[in-house]
Amino acid sequence: MDLQALPEGCIATVVSLTTPRDAGTLSSVSRSFRSAAESDTVWDRFLPPDIHTILSSSSPSMSVHPPHVSPSSASKTKKELYLALCDNPVLIEQGKLSFSLDRWSGKKCYMIAARALSIVWGDTPQYWEWISLPDSRFEEVAKLMCVCWLEIRGKIETRMLSPATLYKAYLVFKPTTGAYGFDQQPVEVTVGLIGEEPTKHEVFLNAQRGLGSQGPSFPLAGPLRISVFNRRYIVGVQDFQLREIKVNEAQYPKERNDGWLEIEMGEFFCEGGEGGELEMACLEVRRIHWKGGLLFQGIEIRPKRM
Repeated sequence: MDLQALPEGCIATVVSLTTPRDAGTLSSVSRSFRSAAESDTVWDRFLPPDIHTILSSSSPSMSVHPPHVSPSSASKTKKELYLALCDNPVLIEQGKLSFSLDRWSGKKCYMIAARALSIVWGDTPQYWEWISLPDSRFEEVAKLMCVCWLEIRGKIETRMLSPATLYKAYLVFKPTTGAYGFDQQPVEVTVGLIGEEPTKHEVFLNAQRGLGSQGPSFPLAGPLRISVFNRRYIVGVQDFQLREIKVNEAQYPKERNDGWLEIEMGEFFCEGGEGGELEMACLEVRRIHWKGGLLFQGIEIRPKRM
């Protein structure tokens, strides 16, 4: 049977049952497939069913980008709207949350602004300062001045997420030139539903794998002295014997396309239909040493790429 002989509407219905990535591939098969794969019938299926409700809570003044490139449900084809939401997040909830789509799956992505996070001592100028930066999607970011108790928490209702989707949460931040206190000190990150036991693990907020602003740090206590050799290995000196220990790269931040850093906080599978609240936290409250010099933009929740 010649599939290209089918009516365009039938081809569009078939393509709409695939994924946005598959639709792009199928559009190169033939002219009839291209016309069907770019139709509103296909791309309307790739958009979240509540997309118009979500966009109704945004406004041109609440856009990450200038109004002439901001996503809008008006005067656009469904494909144009989809791609705009992939590339240009929109601000919703009075600018405290950004919304976008994952390009390959069409699943919902959110970033919770620093102002919408719960930050211990966040309103005390001695410890935290709120500033504006041109490369942030939000009006303000949180600047860590100096604290010994670091506690940052963010929450989002699971009903806002895409169902049947495995999500990952990321803390989005970057250091200033005077950052200190994070060289070899891990922080604990947690992800889980409120009322249930969250997943926990330790990560490092120092992108230089232990290199401080003054160079390598050599703790004097104990027989083992550890410093960073490069981005892949830690060199240990014990009883005058050198040994290499591989670094777990997942414990260290990675640079984003927007110039900020992100560190994975954990995973959460959203089944859909449940009425819970997801909480993500970054904590350093056990060692109680002074630290500062980081800028926090927010916490991003996006689908895990398979």
